[in-house]
Amino acid sequence: MIFEIGLEAPFPPVELSEPNGLLAVGGDLSVPRLISAYSSGIFPWFNRDDPILWWSPDPRFVLYTGEVIYSKSMRKILRDEIFTISCDTVFERVIEECSIIRRRNQPGTWITADMNEAYSTLHREGYAHSFEAWRDGELVGGLYGVSLGRIFFGESMFSKVSNSSKAAFLTMVTFLKNMNFPLIDSQVHTAHLESLGARMIPRNEYLATVNRELRHASIKGSWSGLFENHISAVAYPK
Repeated sequence: MIFEIGLEAPFPPVELSEPNGLLAVGGDLSVPRLISAYSSGIFPWFNRDDPILWWSPDPRFVLYTGEVIYSKSMRKILRDEIFTISCDTVFERVIEECSIIRRRNQPGTWITADMNEAYSTLHREGYAHSFEAWRDGELVGGLYGVSLGRIFFGESMFSKVSNSSKAAFLTMVTFLKNMNFPLIDSQVHTAHLESLGARMIPRNEYLATVNRELRHASIKGSWSGLFENHISAVAYPK
């Protein structure tokens, strides 16, 4: 059964989601609604002409920051600083690039204008963050997501140059691990993230980790300065 929710209605229990993970339809993309969703193991995902759809799949695709895989080639790219990685410097550009990038087997984008505005508002409120990859002064890759407590909920990434989004992602994982974030929520399976160490876990295990890590205060505001201080001391594995 798929639940219809109004603007003030709470989410139903995630255990009532459909086998494919679809839980509810309706509501809005306000900051309180989105924070409530992520805190409950729920995320929005819908196409341009769809109503707002809310999902909580079981199992859940996640990356533990201590399990990340650095290929030999990516270790060299990171050590040689082929890309300059920054954080929270051009959030709106990152989400825009994610919305227009062409993806295999996807005719359009799920990052609608309403989604763009919702996550840009989350960024201005200090909850959403971007990681950017630059080469020769040009933005060539990046990703964005939401941070609550000590959990990072990944949303989307883009790449204009081979390995640019991987470089941004792996640098982000290193940063989050240094900040004692144990887990990055990747939501649904992709072969790309599986190659970097992400794996499926039961939803109840995922929710137990989220509930534990949400006891920590969220690190709100721009992460730019915090990122620069931490990442300058990083030594990537050889």
